[in-house]
Amino acid sequence: MSLLSRLTAPAARHDAARLAAALLAHQGVPAAPRALRPPAGPAGPLTGPTGLGTSAARVAPRRPAAAPSSPAASGVPELYCPPALRDDPALGREVNDRLLAWAGETGIYAGRLDRVRAADFGRLMMLAHPDTDDPDRLLAAAKCALAEWATDDYYCDDGAGPELLGSHLGPAYAALDPAHLPARYAIAWEREMRADPVRAALRSAFAHLARYAEPSQLARLRHEVAVLFVGYGQEGSWRSREHLPTVPEYLAHRQINSFLPCIALTDAVGGYTLPAAEYAEPRVRRAVTMAATAATLVNDLYSMTKEHHAAGVEFNLPTVIAEQERCSPREAIERSAGIHDELVRTYEAEAAALALTGSPQLRRFLAGVWAWLGGNRAWHSGSPRYHHA
Repeated sequence: MSLLSRLTAPAARHDAARLAAALLAHQGVPAAPRALRPPAGPAGPLTGPTGLGTSAARVAPRRPAAAPSSPAASGVPELYCPPALRDDPALGREVNDRLLAWAGETGIYAGRLDRVRAADFGRLMMLAHPDTDDPDRLLAAAKCALAEWATDDYYCDDGAGPELLGSHLGPAYAALDPAHLPARYAIAWEREMRADPVRAALRSAFAHLARYAEPSQLARLRHEVAVLFVGYGQEGSWRSREHLPTVPEYLAHRQINSFLPCIALTDAVGGYTLPAAEYAEPRVRRAVTMAATAATLVNDLYSMTKEHHAAGVEFNLPTVIAEQERCSPREAIERSAGIHDELVRTYEAEAAALALTGSPQLRRFLAGVWAWLGGNRAWHSGSPRYHHA
């Protein structure tokens, strides 16, 4: 089930949902890794990285909203996650309004734009990318994210059937990496591309991003989206066979079916470029993919606060753990939270080590991923849909 479908599902009433809601409500505030932590300046501490080429990443500190009372008193574990670095509701609303207008132009979610507005993806981008106040840059990231999630909604969740998934995802990828056909077939292919709202949205989002991204950054996103589509196909295979994956199988799946395409845009949105060689370096890849998996597990825990009416098995980590490890829903949620925390703590330690020897751009990128984790958590815990649960 896609992110949008999870967000707009009816609120659940069962005990597991209340436990997951309490878990997500707590705003944990771990310190930033020492290597990524900026020193205090004349105006006080800055939030964001420091060093050559990083001045634009610094975000003036804002007064945080009052955190909900910790659920630990009722026996619920706290998620280990950084806080959001900024909260600018006006900026989030502006991005969300522009995103809704664009969605209407492309035709995605026709008749369902109220769901998109309620999900407030503009706020997610504002929280997750605190090193820019430019609404158009944030809109570029929001368009890419919504187009990717629309691919999931239209081709995986809206009744097309897993047997058609591959035939849909192939042309969808061609919206990002154009197919170059002989002249006699090119016009017909172009008509097919324009006739599908998801393909139109993917193409439009990528064109907007290209205003800000270098060729290497666009190539990076193509790769991450291709991997995401592999994840969509894997889940489609599970559904067609009514197969419940093992816990290791599911966690490996969550690395490829994750927020990684969104996180990969950290430098493009921030206005700098992480060299391709550093992004692909195995230790960097390990750290960033673990962060992306952790961010996606927050969404898995969030989905436990909703009742799902889709046919077949609902895939999220607590459900898989409960079935495969024969434990209660509460135990499964607590084990899922522990897995999330291990991933975040590992990222924190490994990013700090990488920042000591990497380029200034890598240091800024790793700090940006850390900020993305905090913004993602704040968005999930602050969603109106979440509070209604």
